[in-house]
Amino acid sequence: MGNFFDHIVNRRFRQVYQTLEEMRLIKGKSDLAKKLDTYNHVINNILKGQRNITLDQILKLCHHYGVNANFLFGLDNQMFLNESVADGELPVGSLELLEPMNRGNIMLVPVRAQAGFVLEGIEGVKDELKRFHIPGLEGNLMAFEIEGDSMLPTITNGDIVVCEEIEPGRPLRDNQVYVVVTDGVVAKRIQQIRDGQNNVVRLRLISDNKEVYPPYEVDVSDVRKIYKVKYRLTDFGVN
Repeated sequence: MGNFFDHIVNRRFRQVYQTLEEMRLIKGKSDLAKKLDTYNHVINNILKGQRNITLDQILKLCHHYGVNANFLFGLDNQMFLNESVADGELPVGSLELLEPMNRGNIMLVPVRAQAGFVLEGIEGVKDELKRFHIPGLEGNLMAFEIEGDSMLPTITNGDIVVCEEIEPGRPLRDNQVYVVVTDGVVAKRIQQIRDGQNNVVRLRLISDNKEVYPPYEVDVSDVRKIYKVKYRLTDFGVN
């Protein structure tokens, strides 16, 4: 069997694998194998230098974990396309960046994201909601004002999070921050819980303020909408 250990892509893959484990985005070889639609022994052989990672596996690795393909091919030293998203943090800006516009691409939901609020009637009043624009953020986005301290220090009471709606069937990323709508609206990190057929059956909702707010689970059948948090606006200092 050939020795692929020193091939640049395989060496970089080993670095990515180690980083994903350290970040707790994967629990081991079998976890990654499921994401790449392959087998545990295949991942093991790549890590041992006994085979090459395939182009299809590279594409899925980049898609699921935001890995920079140029890093894998030795063309860039940045492992992830967005380092701040990769390590679980959020890109942040000041509330002063808000640019009110009649036809802005970001729609502000006129309530704070908290338990007890149900997103009913939004579809019928979309044209009446306030809209704004932030330089560099494109696409049709929604924004929620966050109330409470459950996501400290990542999100502060009164922050606005700018989100992209996740269409049904689109993959989610564990340990990233989403706005999840059930019978209430909350901003939490998520972890996907799967059954024996690898189907996602529940979501574990995790607060960053773990000492005060323990994680809890919701059935996917109870989830009405999910929004990926892409950006936050705050008055509490911008790094």
